[in-house]
Amino acid sequence: MIPFGWCCVGHQKCERGERKVEKQLGLNLNGFGVRPRRSCVSEDNSAVEMTGGMAHWRRIHNGNADSDCLHPNLIVYRKIEKLIQRMQDEKHGVPVRTVKSFMSKVPSVFTGADLVQWLMKTLDVDQANAIHLGSLVAAHGYFFPITDHVLTLRDDNTFYRFQTPYFWPSNCWEPENTDYAVYLCKRTMQNKSRLELADYEAENLAKLQRMFSRKWEFIFMQAEAQAKVDKKRDKMERKVLDSQERAFWDVHRPVPGCVNTTEMDIKKLSRINRTHKKKKMTFVTEDGLDHDNHSDGSIQTHAEELQKQDMCHDHLHFACCSPVMLLKEKVAMMRARLEKRQYKTSKIAELLISYCQQYSEFDNLLSTTELGSNPWITDDPTLWEAASTMSLKDAPVWRVKKWGYSFDGLLKDPLGRQELSKFLAKEFSEENLRFWIACQDLKNASLSKVPQKAIEIFKEFFSEESHCPINIDSKTLEVTRKNMQTPGRDTFDHAQDHIYQLMRNDSYKRFLKSEQYKELLNPKKK
Repeated sequence: MIPFGWCCVGHQKCERGERKVEKQLGLNLNGFGVRPRRSCVSEDNSAVEMTGGMAHWRRIHNGNADSDCLHPNLIVYRKIEKLIQRMQDEKHGVPVRTVKSFMSKVPSVFTGADLVQWLMKTLDVDQANAIHLGSLVAAHGYFFPITDHVLTLRDDNTFYRFQTPYFWPSNCWEPENTDYAVYLCKRTMQNKSRLELADYEAENLAKLQRMFSRKWEFIFMQAEAQAKVDKKRDKMERKVLDSQERAFWDVHRPVPGCVNTTEMDIKKLSRINRTHKKKKMTFVTEDGLDHDNHSDGSIQTHAEELQKQDMCHDHLHFACCSPVMLLKEKVAMMRARLEKRQYKTSKIAELLISYCQQYSEFDNLLSTTELGSNPWITDDPTLWEAASTMSLKDAPVWRVKKWGYSFDGLLKDPLGRQELSKFLAKEFSEENLRFWIACQDLKNASLSKVPQKAIEIFKEFFSEESHCPINIDSKTLEVTRKNMQTPGRDTFDHAQDHIYQLMRNDSYKRFLKSEQYKELLNPKKK
């Protein structure tokens, strides 16, 4: 949010404008920042009744006028609302009138020029500061242009209209995407030129339709019901309410490229969180009493108070409770994350089907073998023994083809490692594969031989006297040297992982594209 008093005419000029506004309103605009508020009371019932058939979107405090709904911009909103109340004064406010044209009437509007003149006269500021202040107020949705989605103030004859207090941001609105989908869908049902969707709104509607494809019928029914209620209203009232509803969504779903005044700074929220916890944090002992503040309280009463606070503050994580309850909430949250699927079920099924189709020809239970009997059916290990001693000339094509599916499959096959070693020797990087194989042998070696093998590996691939050092960065080398102080099976894990990623992302891809591998796939040439 852009702070008041900051504009393009210069900092000193803006400061003078701020002091004049403070003098007229009795406010301190220097503190126009973000602070926690203590209460958020909804407007009177008349505003709610005026929006009878319109969607009553979910608010953070769920419509409870007595709830303690925290919002970091409350001080800003209260200052703006005092200014709006002065603008709407019948005698000394901005002149609001109904403009008559040849075919229609435009009810309850005022011009941008009238508002700028009123700000200059009432607050004793120049034109630039008046336009800047008015644009900031418009960006928060307190008044809006009746024909434009961009919420800004122009010093001309553009018509503006005040927003109903029911839609003021101080009411802690938090509309959901389903509410926005109902609103856009309702707009498409009304054959009015003023209600046609803008380009960005049409794109948003298409995205929402894809997002809520399963419950779009329910959204359409809601929009249809609201459209029927709107048709029963008086024509002039319907015009005003349609424009106010549109302005509400222009604030919460602004035009691309415009400032979103509903966004909250995470740093300010965390600062509010710390301040709030310092003031209200209570510690419950094992007997259920808060000995610092409540000498006669009970666990049940205290828990009920905490539950009410948590219900109100859940959206900003301002829960004020004992450390034990905080830890329990964290445990529950972590368990929920563990149970949450990272992929959709349809995507998982698609991946499983693709994997099974790819490897079906290599499954001896699904396909017949060309060499001897099936060991999975006859319990005859001849085929497995032949595979372990088989030469490259006798290897079937499907075995070579399997190397191209994964790098791990290539390394597991002795013939695959042999061919990869030949390829790396041509590129003068054979030491990478030899180092990886040596690390695997180290992990499988007996515990008594591990220190000696680790020293041999370090001398061959890491020491300055090595004839074939591996290609690793200085950080990996430093970690390996530190691990060599107490050599073990995991001494070279960091370096082995580095070499593995290097071979998989570089050497393996070039091996699959090489003529050597293509010749192996061609049985005639082989």
